[in-house]
Amino acid sequence: MKVNIVAKVSCTHCNLEFDESVMIKEQSPTGEELNFCCKGCQGVYHLLQSEGLDSFYDKLGDTTLQPAVDYHDDLHKFDLEGFYNKYVKTSKDGFCEINLIIEGIHCSACVWLNEKVLHKTEGIIEASINYSNNKAKVVWDNDVITLSRIIQTIRSIGYNAYPYDASLQEERANKTKKEYYSRILMGVFGTMNIMWIAIAQYAGYFTGMERRFKDILNVAEFLLATPVLFYSGWIFFRGAYYGFKNKLINMDTLVSAGALSAYLYSIYAMVTQTGEVYFDSVVMIITFVLVGKYLEVLSKKHAVDTLDSIMGSMPTEVTVVHDNEKSLVSVENVQVGDIIELKPGEKVVIDGKIVSGEGSFDESSLSGESIPVYKQVGDDIKSGSILLDSVVRYEATHSANDSLISSIVSLLEDAITKKPSIEKLADKVSGYFSFVIFSLAILTFIGWYIYSKDFEHSLIIAISVIVIACPCALGLATPMSTLVGISIAAKRGLLFKEATFLETMAKSNLLALDKTGTITEGKPSVVNAYIKEGFDPSALLSLVETSNHPVSKGIARYLHQNYEDIKPKELTDIKSIEAKGIEAKSDGVKLLGGNLDLLDLHDIKSDISSDKILFIFAIDDQIVAHFELEDTIREDAKEAISYIKELGVEVIMLTGDHQESANSVASQVGIDKVYAKLLPSQKAKLIQDLQKDGKITVMVGDGINDAIALAQSNIAIAMGNGADVAINVSDVVLLNEKPMSIYEAYKISRRTFRAVKENLGLSLLYNSVAIPLAIAGYVNPLVAALSMSLSSLVVVGNSMRIKLLKFKGN
Repeated sequence: MKVNIVAKVSCTHCNLEFDESVMIKEQSPTGEELNFCCKGCQGVYHLLQSEGLDSFYDKLGDTTLQPAVDYHDDLHKFDLEGFYNKYVKTSKDGFCEINLIIEGIHCSACVWLNEKVLHKTEGIIEASINYSNNKAKVVWDNDVITLSRIIQTIRSIGYNAYPYDASLQEERANKTKKEYYSRILMGVFGTMNIMWIAIAQYAGYFTGMERRFKDILNVAEFLLATPVLFYSGWIFFRGAYYGFKNKLINMDTLVSAGALSAYLYSIYAMVTQTGEVYFDSVVMIITFVLVGKYLEVLSKKHAVDTLDSIMGSMPTEVTVVHDNEKSLVSVENVQVGDIIELKPGEKVVIDGKIVSGEGSFDESSLSGESIPVYKQVGDDIKSGSILLDSVVRYEATHSANDSLISSIVSLLEDAITKKPSIEKLADKVSGYFSFVIFSLAILTFIGWYIYSKDFEHSLIIAISVIVIACPCALGLATPMSTLVGISIAAKRGLLFKEATFLETMAKSNLLALDKTGTITEGKPSVVNAYIKEGFDPSALLSLVETSNHPVSKGIARYLHQNYEDIKPKELTDIKSIEAKGIEAKSDGVKLLGGNLDLLDLHDIKSDISSDKILFIFAIDDQIVAHFELEDTIREDAKEAISYIKELGVEVIMLTGDHQESANSVASQVGIDKVYAKLLPSQKAKLIQDLQKDGKITVMVGDGINDAIALAQSNIAIAMGNGADVAINVSDVVLLNEKPMSIYEAYKISRRTFRAVKENLGLSLLYNSVAIPLAIAGYVNPLVAALSMSLSSLVVVGNSMRIKLLKFKGN
């Protein structure tokens, strides 16, 4: 009978094998025969050739890809308005930004290819892909290229993309947990059963056992160890393979090399019936390390869950009222100006201003403050808060993507991905660490073999060296601590924009506080008014209403309270004079309003003095009134400053106010150093001078008048109760305006940084003790595997201790 053997050939693009008869054949310009499994692969191959990206195939090696798939029927959805509202953000430069999950990425070559193709595409400003989670950040100019074109470009090279969605990532994390769980079950099953056989083996070693029984037990151990090594241990082999492809020796390389060496030697010993088998060591190495990795996954998941709890179960629809008709509208389709109705127990999804009704709001998920906040018509409400009673209608002032809760989630995502400098150093060290350990293991084997002439003994010691070393503990030392630190801070209403700011704040030795709006409430009120002949309240009202300064607002409140039906006048030639006051004209009359420096600027003589805030009003260079104002010092300001000073941090006050008023406030809160009558630029210069003297400065201001000084400081904190301007200029965002939050930020950053140093110390101590013991032959592979897992868990456990941090005043 004649048998036809059909040859199989690999596709030139995707490397998958097919019958030669179904392949699309062509010749390259160099005469090389090309085979393609489909038109899609053929198209992608020629696209890469034409774009000069053919080196992709050198990087790809033997890795197989999914054949290019033609998705032609759903591209239009990426350009729909609803899709844009839900997933696309607009940057301050006017560019569009989206987070995508790239499907089909197998290795770093895939990342390289996608980034190269996207960077070459006209209109794309930025494209960066995180290999660990396949998440891509893409920024583009919508006037040049549409999102559907970008997706089509990704698909044209054999991949697929869909928008990043937290709920899908949750599903992916659960899938990873289940995968670990099933592999651990196999490992535990193999370990428990192989231990019984190992007990019989050891008993036979001491009491005597016939060779045939020993051979049967060896085969039984082999049958149990094989699925554990190649199924449970597949995670390590996969990691080692990708590490090898990228010329990197990692923890997976060490584990898989150690376990595989013991497995292969045990097969040799079993077949040749010489020496002892170590299948029990193989199983336990894989199982112990796998359980350790699983516990790490759970710990990371728990820390991330803490951050995700801030988002909570946000509703996807809201009740919009239009012409007294109510309808449920998807949050991404809500427009600024829409009227939204809230019922008791409902969560605010979009920032807005109350237009009817009143009620108590739970803002604990934002500020950490458990006491409900009463809101009425005209008050702002923030997304993330919950209405506790009554029915309220409010006008949307932001879109869903621009609301506070979305900003918080974006900040936290960025904070977790940006590494502090100490973590970058640890990553660099752990990268070399695995190579050094692998080299040490080989040298250990050679040394022991020369010394003892015993191959089996030398191999087992080398395996112990490979397995006991733990670059994982070194790699986990910083990210685990910063993850826990950021999550604790977030629960207390403190948002660190980057993990590196935890490190900087921990090292800070000077805190500079602005007076108005930081130490004080920022709402000065008139306590004394001195009115003279010729005073015109309407002229003064028109003058102060041109300014947003807290003192001007205090004067305006006083005038409205004391003069009924007062109306402002028309003004011309309005000038705001920095740190001094306002100048204008009304019906040809010159108006001046401000502090004593404004009088000096206009050569107006005065004997007015006060330890309070002064506001002087002059008409045609004649003083017609002056007011004394006082600002309420924030609750707990004195205690917070006292606690911060106990941490060894120097506290100073910077203010544009006059010296007497500044000294009065400083003495009440316990600040010794006061710098008064400073312009915004002078505050920045002072911060710069302090930095030259070796001070690492944290500056706390109002985010508007102090923008220059905040930008100059090492860490900027803007008081703003979650206002947009405060979030934009801050390195650390305070979701409440309590001075005690500054103290808590110091405590959390210092405790986190201490944990990082402890973790690095523990991992270095472990490796410096364990590795020499293994080299000396005092540790067997079982103990090595257990020690390696425990060292990682000690680092994780030490990081979790940050949660036990106690704060004064609580």
